[in-house]
Amino acid sequence: MRQVVECVPNFSEGRRMATLDAIQQAIESIQGVRVLHRTSDHDHHRSVITFAGTPEAVLEASFVMIKTACEHINLEEHRGTHPRLGATDVVPFIPIQGVSMADCVAMAHTLSKRVAEELYLPVYLYEEAAQRTERRNLADVRRGEYEQLKQEIHLPHRTPDYGESFVGTAGAVIIGARKPLIAFNAFLNTTDVSVAKAVAKAIRGSSGGLVGVKALGMSVNGQAQVSMNLVDYQNTPLYRVLALLSQEASHYGASITHCELIGLIPQDALLDVALWHLQLPKEAHGQILEHQLAILEESATNP
Repeated sequence: MRQVVECVPNFSEGRRMATLDAIQQAIESIQGVRVLHRTSDHDHHRSVITFAGTPEAVLEASFVMIKTACEHINLEEHRGTHPRLGATDVVPFIPIQGVSMADCVAMAHTLSKRVAEELYLPVYLYEEAAQRTERRNLADVRRGEYEQLKQEIHLPHRTPDYGESFVGTAGAVIIGARKPLIAFNAFLNTTDVSVAKAVAKAIRGSSGGLVGVKALGMSVNGQAQVSMNLVDYQNTPLYRVLALLSQEASHYGASITHCELIGLIPQDALLDVALWHLQLPKEAHGQILEHQLAILEESATNP
């Protein structure tokens, strides 16, 4: 079976396309990887590039993209609505095929060591690769952002997992391994960002909302937005998140105008939404034509 790892790095740049082009070209310069998607947001001042390939190729592409981002992004000049700790803010490895979570954790450590030794950046490990319990959650690692990290990196609780306790203009890199997630934003029909913040607090798991939901309220193009990461969409499906979000927004006389995806979404997450709205059982997954054709093709290839 072919080994495939997905990588979904987040960069603290959403406005200068020439910089993002340079980062993408660095990724694509490595044989064995393919860029699957790229998205940018001006107000967030952030971009996400999704790519996949063999573990060895993904590791090399990850290093050259971090190096390129360091050369082009200065956090002293960066201001956006989305929290960030570094030029290359987050680098997660995700097992897709023929690769285990343990393999991705090992990749995270390999990349972290090289980034620290060759690029002299402080590195923090998160999610499945975390070496400290308090660093498992990305929001906890990023709390205070770049500006606070500069003041606190010499303190014991902010000591990097790899690298020296020094912060340059490229900040730090957060590297880890995780399951697939859904990055999903909902726009509300109000300019009052306090409404988005109240709704985000009501639905996110850390505030007593839905398990596996991370949410922030912010303003994007003058419109209130609830920005979400669904890190356990199998147990907290997208339709349930949207139902609660709509209910909470209605308390403030607001409603959803439209939504957007950041990066890619697993097919089964969309199918769950469709089946729920059609009031069909989950077993109906097996009645999807393309699903059966894929099984037929697989059996013909590997009898």
